[in-house]
Amino acid sequence: MTAPERFDPAISDGKWQRVWDEAQIFRADSASAKPKSYVLEMFPYPSGRIHIGHVRNYTMGDVLARYKRMRGFEVLHPMGWDAFGMPAENAAMEKGVHPGSWTRDNIANMKAQLQRIGFALDWSRELATCEPEYYGHEQALFLGLYAAGLVYRKESEVNWDPVDQTVLANEQVIDGRGWRSGALVEKRKLAQWFLKITDFAEELLDGLASLDQWPDKVRLMQENWIGKSQGLEFSFALSNGERLAVYSTRPDTIFGASFVAVAPDHPVAQGVAMTNCEAAKFIDRCKQGGTTAAELETAEKLGFDTGIGAVHPFTGVQLPVFIANFVLMEYGTGAVMGVPGHDQRDYDFASKYGLPIPRVVAPSVDDAGLPLAGEAEPGDGVLVNSDFLDGMDVPLAIRAVIDRAEAEGWGHGKTVWRLRDWGVSRQRYWGTPIPFIHCDDCGIVPVPKGQLPVVLPEDVDFSAPGNPLERHPTWQRTTCPQCGAAARRETDTLDTFVDSSWYFLRFASQPADKPFDREELAKWLPVEQYIGGIEHAILHLLYARFWTRALNRIGLIDVAEPFASLFTQGMVTHETYQAGDGSWLSPDEVRREGADWVEVANGAPVTTGRVVKMSKSKKNVVDPDTIIARHGADAVRWFMLSDSPPERDLPWSEAGIEGCSRFVQRLWRLFAAPLSGSGDQDAALERKTHQTIAAVAADIEALSFNKAVARIYELAGSTEKAAPSASRDAAVRTLILLVAPMMPHLAEEAWARRGERGLVAEAVWPEVDPALLVEDQVTIAVQIKGKLRETLTAPKGLPQAELEALALASDKVQRSLDGAEIRKVIVIPDRLVNIVA
Repeated sequence: MTAPERFDPAISDGKWQRVWDEAQIFRADSASAKPKSYVLEMFPYPSGRIHIGHVRNYTMGDVLARYKRMRGFEVLHPMGWDAFGMPAENAAMEKGVHPGSWTRDNIANMKAQLQRIGFALDWSRELATCEPEYYGHEQALFLGLYAAGLVYRKESEVNWDPVDQTVLANEQVIDGRGWRSGALVEKRKLAQWFLKITDFAEELLDGLASLDQWPDKVRLMQENWIGKSQGLEFSFALSNGERLAVYSTRPDTIFGASFVAVAPDHPVAQGVAMTNCEAAKFIDRCKQGGTTAAELETAEKLGFDTGIGAVHPFTGVQLPVFIANFVLMEYGTGAVMGVPGHDQRDYDFASKYGLPIPRVVAPSVDDAGLPLAGEAEPGDGVLVNSDFLDGMDVPLAIRAVIDRAEAEGWGHGKTVWRLRDWGVSRQRYWGTPIPFIHCDDCGIVPVPKGQLPVVLPEDVDFSAPGNPLERHPTWQRTTCPQCGAAARRETDTLDTFVDSSWYFLRFASQPADKPFDREELAKWLPVEQYIGGIEHAILHLLYARFWTRALNRIGLIDVAEPFASLFTQGMVTHETYQAGDGSWLSPDEVRREGADWVEVANGAPVTTGRVVKMSKSKKNVVDPDTIIARHGADAVRWFMLSDSPPERDLPWSEAGIEGCSRFVQRLWRLFAAPLSGSGDQDAALERKTHQTIAAVAADIEALSFNKAVARIYELAGSTEKAAPSASRDAAVRTLILLVAPMMPHLAEEAWARRGERGLVAEAVWPEVDPALLVEDQVTIAVQIKGKLRETLTAPKGLPQAELEALALASDKVQRSLDGAEIRKVIVIPDRLVNIVA
């Protein structure tokens, strides 16, 4: 039968996707005796459309999952939806739709897109965090942590948006204003639910050492976020008769202190504000500023002199006490010792208010009088201008100050953590209801297990700002499980990071009556390979690690770390286009004319910008559906794996995707050509084939997909050039198997056309002949007077005398010698012949 001239993805893609689906090829079997492999990409938020960045992420995981199947593993490769969150509520307010219907419509659209790309996903385990079948189990786990003392409720200062009437995370406060409403954010005390992540600080930190298959940069980011520091906690005697506790990680610099600063909500500040209206106004002003540590680091440093003095424990000098906008009550004691010479924040503050800036650390004692160069010097050195500390290095001086403080009774060494307990309360509708009941007589009572899930009401009103659960006429009303009296449901919902902190457990085991089965989890966990963006390096990954350890501590699971190996892929980028009026244009709205770009609509000139991350705001996005319709799923998948190392950004280009599409057709011509039927052998091609099998396998296992792609290009080229032979037929069959994880539709079509048994998705990875991995020929460099004059191919292990004779027999060598007398020949076996003339 004559093969069609071209591979038609419009026909083949859908055909093979239906075959896989009907045969349930990718459904994981927990009862299988095969070794288990759990491959997982971070699940998406159902925003409505899959973007090219998603495609790259999931293609990488898909290649690994398909490869693992070919290597004899039972593979779990699931997909679901991180479906709760504010965007759905925003859509409800802006478009007049229910968050649930908006979310479920988006899930349907995005699922169809993923299926068009041909991912080998176990859709039987699909989950969405917004469904009661999921979040009801989450409520049960939350109550389990509460029973173990790992959940509590307390009043806490929060960012309050007075327009949207909701609590904002620190990251949602921009220049002191709500990210959505633009209203000036207020600080309020609200009762909030917390998870005791700080109870796990030490083990979360120590556990990083075991994660040797994680990127170093991610482990470092988590280490810094957990923030273990050892220093001195001590108290200043104040001029008003009180004492003020401070904590410092650099007590060695104590002789460089020139002020003390307290947070606006510190008791000292509040006490001053009671009798000083200017102090009260300053505190109100501080409440309107940024609240994150990062924002406070970059904001203008502001202070109010309280008129109180703090007595230096060594010198007896009174240091001024300021209320300062850059000090947070949640960190340390809510008060700091200002050392402007060696902390840039303190330097900026001291410069603004004309405070002394002494140097107490220098490169050497001879530099004690060296002036600071216009900024703080936070590094190490030796102590100077510091009395009994002079000449000590920093670690020795830290220990000396702590010893003195403890001996004299005014301070003690202490370990503190940057990590704070995880506040999980959110005043919104579209989230997991926190399963507690408020009773006037019994207090806060957990919802009984038999009454779970606590389901969100469907009839909610978004016509006014704030949490619709608080305005609902009936949902809050219930009875106390303990005394039977009328009671109120908790109207806060859980932070969506809770939803994503255990979804990988539910993927692995999905009984109806409990969150998961412990024995079944043990078959799959930890996740062998987790893939996702570096932007999740801290919060999601840290919370997932905490949640896993917490469930382990209360005896529900046997693993402590959820992800054995982590890979953070680069982004897909695209250049930007702007019209004459500065508005952004999408790639579909521009075309190239010679060296310039113009608008498709009117031919007007277009300004091209930098190649940056694709974003809707800049309109430099590429719709996967459009590209798949034009080039087919396999060309898109191949492009995602080509050229750039997977951890780096991948610039999108039309030329690149067109080149991938041409390679698909090139392979098809190779695959679909009739077999030679020849019994001849081609030793060189056989060696190349087996070396490629081994190298591609190693590359896929290392997630070096671009290297695997390059090797497949090489083998395809060698196969095309080879004369018809049994070796060439074997190389073609091998190529089909090698590209099967990457171009599965093309591989299935070629596999069927060759009359092979079964599906290539169920085929076995080709075997390697170890003898063919060893090179039997080597390249020999021939130098004359130190310059390369010839390269020769010789059998490996050729004796030195024969190598010398082979080199001297070369016409190039003889021409280069031009009759000169040979004084010496140096031979390095298998590498070099150096002729000295």
